[in-house]
Amino acid sequence: MTTQYENPAHATLVVEVATAAESVTGVAFLRPGLTDRLRSALSRPGTHSGGVRMTRPDGCDGPWHVEIHVVALRRARTVDVARVVRDTVERRLDALESVRSPQLAPRVTVTVTGLV
Repeated sequence: MTTQYENPAHATLVVEVATAAESVTGVAFLRPGLTDRLRSALSRPGTHSGGVRMTRPDGCDGPWHVEIHVVALRRARTVDVARVVRDTVERRLDALESVRSPQLAPRVTVTVTGLV
């Protein structure tokens, strides 16, 4: 079973990951998902987390699986951007108490979906 972010703590965690990924040099923006495209113009500001999906396939006891979809700047090497995003997000997750667990380290996957 996959746990989606329905609780506020999980939504906050997703926003933390999105913020860390967007701060990387060479990232133009996170690719919005279908829900972000359909989201009403009345949605709350500051809750944007498009391009980040966090799940726990094994329920609450398993490690986090973090999928990040970014659009990179054309002047940056795509592979370098993906590596730095992954490293930055892994460090950010390691710094958070709610995620830290040596035996259950999160698996972070970064996909560059476009260039601008």
